[in-house]
Amino acid sequence: MLSSNLKCLFGMAAIVNMHLNNGKPRDIIPATRKIGEVSMSHDALGPQKAFEAYLADGKFMIQKSRSTGTYLFWPRVLAPGSGEDDLEWVPASGMGRVYSITVNRKREGNHNVALIDLDEGPRMMSTVSGVETTAIGARVRARIEAGDMPRVVFDPVGEDA
Repeated sequence: MLSSNLKCLFGMAAIVNMHLNNGKPRDIIPATRKIGEVSMSHDALGPQKAFEAYLADGKFMIQKSRSTGTYLFWPRVLAPGSGEDDLEWVPASGMGRVYSITVNRKREGNHNVALIDLDEGPRMMSTVSGVETTAIGARVRARIEAGDMPRVVFDPVGEDA
């Protein structure tokens, strides 16, 4: 049984969906994936869990609005600014440039935190592996670092990449 808060949330989502579609509900056919023996929609997982499921499958995926062509990151339900709910998952090129980088110094060892401008447009927070720091504007390539919680990290690449 759904709690009253969840019922309210789902009700609001239906109202927003109808408002964005001129009062007409719109059917969106979600992509599905097999989880065990159960076929489950990535949309049913929610955007964050869907992103994590793609990473677990070894795929770096980002969202794209079908109507505007805008790429999005961090995973979300609606496109910022337009409120469009026509988001689809697409493979990221994995290429980008360092927008900003800082080094966190700790007794256990230093690590960097970087903002990366993906070639598709979105900016994401990650780390540049193998170096303590790198130049602003340096080209980087994404890879998925396996583990209990897979994550996207970036490796420096030459300017011609």
